[in-house]
Amino acid sequence: MPEEGKWYVVHTYSGYENKVASNLEKTVENRQLQDLIQEIRVPTETVTEIKDNKKRDVERKIFPGYVLVKMVLTDESWYVVRNIRGCTGFVGPSSKPIPLTNEEVARLGVEKREVEVNYDVGDSVQIVDGPLEGFVGTVEEVDLEKNRVRVTVSMFGRETPVELELDQAETMD
Repeated sequence: MPEEGKWYVVHTYSGYENKVASNLEKTVENRQLQDLIQEIRVPTETVTEIKDNKKRDVERKIFPGYVLVKMVLTDESWYVVRNIRGCTGFVGPSSKPIPLTNEEVARLGVEKREVEVNYDVGDSVQIVDGPLEGFVGTVEEVDLEKNRVRVTVSMFGRETPVELELDQAETMD
């Protein structure tokens, strides 16, 4: 039974994040280290840019210069990650890797956690978290893949669409 890994932050040369991630994946595969180094992520977000009056969806790195690695820390796994070309070391005091806490992992949205959704398009929901906490709105769209829900809220006499995470809204009792 493989041990459960923890998430570590690896510092890379800027612009080398994807290269480091793919090289690390290849090394893990070649050396059969899947139980030690379990997951490798370059956190990105999709942003809509408007350039020359054209809208484009662009994928942008959330933390340029960093790669997140879920691994069981041993001398071997440390050595493999540390010696990937483009990697400058782990984030932590004197390059000693410090794992992310569960709260940090949740805040970064690195691991997908299952959210029970008991509402559907057209339902009235109450916003239970965030700046609009306490507001009531109508569900317009539910996107389980991206963990998002669009709710139309009445503010100052206007219907305003709001994007929320799925667990920020609950059905009205």
